[in-house]
Amino acid sequence: MAIKMLMFDVRDYEKEFIENEKYENFDVKLYPFCLNEESIKKIPQEELDNTMVISVFLDSDVTENVINSFKNLRIISTRTSSIEHINKRAAENKNIDIVNVERYSSKTAAQFTVGLMIALVRNLIPLSRFVQEGKTIDYTGYDISKFTIGVIGTGTTGAEVCKISQAIGMKTLAYDVVQKQELLLKTDAEYVDLETLLRESDIVTLHLPYTIESKNLITEKELNMMKDSAYLINVSRAEIVNMQALYNAIKNQKIKGVALDIRTCDAVNQKCVEYSKKTNITLECYEETKLLKELSKFSNVIITPHVAYKTEDVVEYLLRTSIKGILDCIKGGTSFRAC
Repeated sequence: MAIKMLMFDVRDYEKEFIENEKYENFDVKLYPFCLNEESIKKIPQEELDNTMVISVFLDSDVTENVINSFKNLRIISTRTSSIEHINKRAAENKNIDIVNVERYSSKTAAQFTVGLMIALVRNLIPLSRFVQEGKTIDYTGYDISKFTIGVIGTGTTGAEVCKISQAIGMKTLAYDVVQKQELLLKTDAEYVDLETLLRESDIVTLHLPYTIESKNLITEKELNMMKDSAYLINVSRAEIVNMQALYNAIKNQKIKGVALDIRTCDAVNQKCVEYSKKTNITLECYEETKLLKELSKFSNVIITPHVAYKTEDVVEYLLRTSIKGILDCIKGGTSFRAC
């Protein structure tokens, strides 16, 4: 008997790959929308009753109500390393396993970070716009090999950034709660305290997981420590940087520029915005989304929609590893189970 699986938030490029793979022993149904308490109303009752596996992405919100809507759910697979969009306790209460994909995008995210770095320092996007508009501009950039880069968070992605920065010729400062000895052996990175990193770096780049401790790690205080000529790059989570403080820093020219590759909850759940408008209740996520839109109007700001990881190789790896994790879990394995 085939295992019934529903996959949510499936993009066109993923759909083509999945259909070509023709997974044996699986009866797969693909949905383009993410899974949450609104979208689950679109799913036929027959599927809610018989589905054993669901596969989701970061934009889904797998709440207790969503989990309880499935009668025979056994596995929740997320095509991400993070599981914060899944109510873990609700899953555990129903003996539902959660499987995820670890360490899938360190190189691609690091490459994207360096791309943002160069685009900022060489003013590439405004220069391109000037050409499109038929304007001329006398602009001189900077040689980033003369810069000091400060890498906050030296996990797999941060370590890759350190390696590339060294190859470029940059001086590299690093900050992490746990110093990685392997990084010190393989690069010239120097671990320093956070304040020293902020004060001495020409470019500060963030590569941290989102936790209670990392939320609002960068506030007005930290931004004021940075050089007026410094750039900030965040390819982690929006919540690590206080959005209001960042907006003020750009508006008041306290830093030179910023590049963000982030997602906002506005993209996840538009009904939050509508609810806020109707009730006049200020929602933090809604306010941050508005600030993000205002930030995007500055010529020294680059904002991309959380795509640093996204290459064809990584997408295929996510899909293949997700299926491998599901099969491992069905057989009683624990290699892919989320902690």
